[in-house]
Amino acid sequence: MEAVWRIESARIVAALTRFTGDFGLAEDAAQEAVAEALVSWPRTPPADPAGWLMATARRRAIDAIRRRAALRDRYAVLATDPALGAAAGDDVDPDRIDDDVLALMFVSCHPVLSPEARVALTLRVVAGLSSQEIARAFLVSVPTVQARITRGKKTIAAAGVPFELPPPAERRERLGGVLSVLYVIFTEGSTATSGDRLVRPEVAYEAIRLARTLAALLPDEPEVHGLLALCELTAARFPARTAPDGSPVLLEDQDRRRWDVSAIHRGLAALAKAAAGGGLGPYGLQAAIAATHAAAPSVEATDWSRIVVLYEALGRVAPSPVVELNRAVAVAMASGPEAALTIVDELVVSDRLAGSHLVPTVRGELLTRLGRRPEARAELELAARLCANERERSVLLRKAAELD
Repeated sequence: MEAVWRIESARIVAALTRFTGDFGLAEDAAQEAVAEALVSWPRTPPADPAGWLMATARRRAIDAIRRRAALRDRYAVLATDPALGAAAGDDVDPDRIDDDVLALMFVSCHPVLSPEARVALTLRVVAGLSSQEIARAFLVSVPTVQARITRGKKTIAAAGVPFELPPPAERRERLGGVLSVLYVIFTEGSTATSGDRLVRPEVAYEAIRLARTLAALLPDEPEVHGLLALCELTAARFPARTAPDGSPVLLEDQDRRRWDVSAIHRGLAALAKAAAGGGLGPYGLQAAIAATHAAAPSVEATDWSRIVVLYEALGRVAPSPVVELNRAVAVAMASGPEAALTIVDELVVSDRLAGSHLVPTVRGELLTRLGRRPEARAELELAARLCANERERSVLLRKAAELD
C-alpha cells in the first residue's frame, strides 16, 4: 500500500484537483481511498492497485460534490471524464507522466506560500509523505506540519490559484521556486540541520525522485538537469559519510570505494544534459564541483584549482556568503590556509553569516593548519555551541579537545 501510494498519489491528487477545482477535496478523496484500501485489500487484493485507487478516489470525490449544490456542474464533468477511469478495472499506465503532476508541483510551490508551506505541501501532496514523516524529517511537531499544510491550502484557495501550468513566459520564472524547494528538501536530507542524525537519506531520496520526475516533464530545462546532477553526485557519497554507529566520517577519511558508482554515472549524465543547454547555472555549477570530487581518487588528488574557479563562477551568478565560505575552503586546499583566512575574515567583518556555525568551523580549521591552536580551539568551541546537529557538534568538540 505504501509503495503504491508513493508512486501514484501525485497523479491521483493532480487528476482530481484538475477536475474538481478543489485542492483540499482532491487530497481528502485520495486519502479516503487509501483508508478504504487498507480495509479491503487484505481480503481482496486488486489486480490493478493504481486503477482501484483512482476509481475509488473518484467515487469519493463525486460523493463530496453531490453534497455541494454549487458544484453540480463539476460533478457532471468529473463523473464522465475518461481520464479518471470509470471503473476499478480501467487501465492505468504506470509509466505515464503527464502535465497534471507538473501542475501539482507548481501549485505546491506557488509564490503566495511561505517557504515552509511549500516544502510541507510538496512532500505531502507530490511526494506522498505523511504528516508524521515530514515532521520527523524536519524535527518539528506533527501539528506544526499539519498547520502549515492547512494554511497552505487555504492560502491557495483564497488567492484563487488555478490548477494549471503557468503560461510558458511565466513558467521559467516560477520554475526557480520549484527547484529551490527541491533543493531545500535534498539539503536537509543530505545534512540535517539538527537532531541526532547527520544524514536523512529517506528525505534526500524523495527530493531526487521528484527531481527525476521534473526532469522527465521538462527535458529542455538545463537547470532541472543541473539540480538532478547535484543531488545524484552528492547522494553518491552517502554510503561512506557515516560510520556504522552513525558518527560522521570526514571527506579525507572516507573509503571512496563505497561511493555509489551508479549514482555518479547518473549524475554525470544529468550534468552533461545541463551543460548541453548552453552554460551552467547555479545548480549546474554546484554539480560540476561535486563531479570534480567524484572524479578524484583522494582529497590530495582533487583538482582544487578547478573547484576554486567553479566557485568563483558560482559567486558571480548566485552570490552568497555560503558560496564565499566554500570558496575559502577550496582556496585553502589549492593555495594554503593564509589566503583562505583572508576570505573568511572578510565574512566575519561583514557579519553576513551571523549565528551560523559554519564560519567558526572553517576559521577553526584554517587556524589549526596555521598552528594558531588556542585561537583555533576557541573557534571550534564556538562552532559547537552554535551547531544544532548533535553528530556535527561531536566532531567539532573532538577537534577542539585535540588542540588542548
